[in-house]
Amino acid sequence: MSVLFISPPTRSVVKEVLGASSPPLGLAYLAAVAREQGWKVGIIDGPTEGLGMQDIASMIKGLQPELVGLTATTPAIYDAYEVARMVKEHSPNTLVLLGGPHATFMSREVLEECPYIDVVVRGEGEETLREILERIECGKNLEGVAGATYRAGDRIRENPSRGLIKDLDALPIPAYDLLPMEKYAIGKTKYAAVITSRGCPYGCIFCSSSLQFGKRWRACSPKRVLEELMILRYDYGVREIEFLDDTFTLNMSRAEEISRMIMNEGLDISWSASSRVNTFSRDLGEIMRKAGAHTIYFGIESGSEETLRFIEKGITRRQATDAVRAAKESGLNTLGSFIMGFPHEKEEDIRATIAFADRVGVDLAQFTIATPYPGTRLWEIAVKEELLLTMNWRKFTTLDVVMKNLYLTPERIKRLLLWAYVVFYLNPKRVLKDLVVNKCFILRRAVPGAIKYLKRALRRAWE
Repeated sequence: MSVLFISPPTRSVVKEVLGASSPPLGLAYLAAVAREQGWKVGIIDGPTEGLGMQDIASMIKGLQPELVGLTATTPAIYDAYEVARMVKEHSPNTLVLLGGPHATFMSREVLEECPYIDVVVRGEGEETLREILERIECGKNLEGVAGATYRAGDRIRENPSRGLIKDLDALPIPAYDLLPMEKYAIGKTKYAAVITSRGCPYGCIFCSSSLQFGKRWRACSPKRVLEELMILRYDYGVREIEFLDDTFTLNMSRAEEISRMIMNEGLDISWSASSRVNTFSRDLGEIMRKAGAHTIYFGIESGSEETLRFIEKGITRRQATDAVRAAKESGLNTLGSFIMGFPHEKEEDIRATIAFADRVGVDLAQFTIATPYPGTRLWEIAVKEELLLTMNWRKFTTLDVVMKNLYLTPERIKRLLLWAYVVFYLNPKRVLKDLVVNKCFILRRAVPGAIKYLKRALRRAWE
């Protein structure tokens, strides 16, 4: 029996900015599980392979798989719907599954909106998929399959949630061999992404991670992490790694151990990772740098203490300043993420964020507009207080304003977003420092992508 996993063709901001897209790791994990079950497996990465809907349709028509698994973010959900429609058109008996954060928190709505999807897999999908495959092999229905919402005749049934996977080491290595690994590259450097942990104990109101993957942080062992890195380096020639963990440094001693194992192996890779400003130190940064790390991402989010309290970030501006300084002293480049346009924010709060981003010391800055994604507490606030401006999921990009602000118009927020990029990237002192100290790090790595991002923001600001 065969299963085909598809990342639907869709517009990718990451690909537009960096010229590269990330591998669909979630599908690669699921493919590895299906292969363990004895199924014939394939993966189609639509965005990376530059495929259109008709290309997907031709593949479906030729392969006639028993099962198709789709994934989609909120703004790409309509593309998943279109792929599902084509599957049913060309292979009516194929069972169509959909997973991902949007589907997890809007499972009933997804099945109501798209009649071509049979099952929504909520949360972590590996064990739910394994059980669904077993049911298909035995000719049984999906009643009682934890984590599944599905059609039963004309009705939609939602089974109880599935418990979290306790031992991530028990999961198979993602099926990298089924991905177009040669196409994941930044310039001429082969690139890959790795996830070494799941879950988050923090509760930022704009993030769904702790809801989808649990508030209990679970991690692969350093040995397992090194095994995966060695596969990527030696089997696929990958030299650039991005750790996609929400907080790679949550357990600082584990991050240090992984770094030391990379050094001891002599693994010739460069890499980046994310951290909270309160889970980082100069000592850790120095070890990471020696192991090949070049950039650390900090979720700073705001320069307004009132906003930091509102979003329940659990950090202060002082901690952000200290963490950035520690990273710089350890030789790491720093990227800070900042969000503007929360419902209560006045213009002075947003300008405080712009000013703080300029002086906190980060080399790179990413500015986005507060977006209430389904499943987050920000979504609950937006629904309860009737703040949603649209339910067009394509607008949930973090570049569009989809939620009312109590003091500012959407047009004003978009212009402040544009101003934030201008202030940060055209600061003469930053440009000069980049030339002298960072050997043109910003000019080489960030400016080309930032210009593309800025152009898109500018177009949207005047729409």
